[in-house]
Amino acid sequence: MAHGARDVYCAATHPVLCGDAPQKLNASPITEYLFTDTLPSIEGDMKDKIINVSVAPLLGEAIRRIHSGTSVGELFAS
Repeated sequence: MAHGARDVYCAATHPVLCGDAPQKLNASPITEYLFTDTLPSIEGDMKDKIINVSVAPLLGEAIRRIHSGTSVGELFAS
């Protein structure tokens, strides 16, 4: 922001938000956080700054492919 950015976005695949991390993140100038739902979502003041993305479809498809003996790697090929 000091160099002219108007918005800053942050993404984390497995956000372990312990202690006062939620308060620090909420007080930061970051506009929005994109997190996966691999951990329970935090509630409170940050809920307006967080977008949770479900990994359930990807995990479900990986499990299906493992069970059927097809390639899991192809999920990430494109």
